[in-house]
Amino acid sequence: MRRIKVAIVEDDRDFRDLLLAGMVRNDGIQVIDTFPTGDRFLKALEELDADVVVMDINMPGTSGIDCVARAKPRKPAMQFLMSTVFENPAYIFQALCAGATGYIVKSAPSRDLIAAVYDIHTGGSPMSPAIARAVVGSFQGGVSPAIRAEQLTTKEREVVDGLANGLMYKEIADKMGVNISTVRTHIRSIYDKLQVHSRSEAVKRIYPGR
Repeated sequence: MRRIKVAIVEDDRDFRDLLLAGMVRNDGIQVIDTFPTGDRFLKALEELDADVVVMDINMPGTSGIDCVARAKPRKPAMQFLMSTVFENPAYIFQALCAGATGYIVKSAPSRDLIAAVYDIHTGGSPMSPAIARAVVGSFQGGVSPAIRAEQLTTKEREVVDGLANGLMYKEIADKMGVNISTVRTHIRSIYDKLQVHSRSEAVKRIYPGR
């Protein structure tokens, strides 16, 4: 049986190594390459013969969503499994519109990632139950959150996701790998851009159904 050829695009070296370690132990998967940035991935795309690409969303330079949008027309058979910290409906819509087929959070156990790779390779669209509920909720709200989130930077959207998940500033800072003053700076910018004055107002402006 031919092994599934996988490429990993992830700017966090420790997490990239963790993904690699989890996959190399699986007999049905062959990791053929890893990339620290989306730009490096796009540069190597023409020669890359991967079945599945595990793609980080938030990277310096070209984002994971932009990578998929540019790569999918050139490699239509290549399947993209998006990987990120937060379960963000805005990211989901953008990723799916760009051509991604699945979505998994970085906190998922290694076995879930392996299962998602197999699922996406056999025609499935793996998503965690929480993400699936977020997608349904956004459709029921009648407004794509991607439209409202466009004015925020990637980091600001991560902060709003943390707020929506009930996290305190310090918890958001820990997840993002920054200090709490940076989170407060993002919060001030978010409030200014969205013309709101509280956590709840910011969340409702991005996710009307919450």
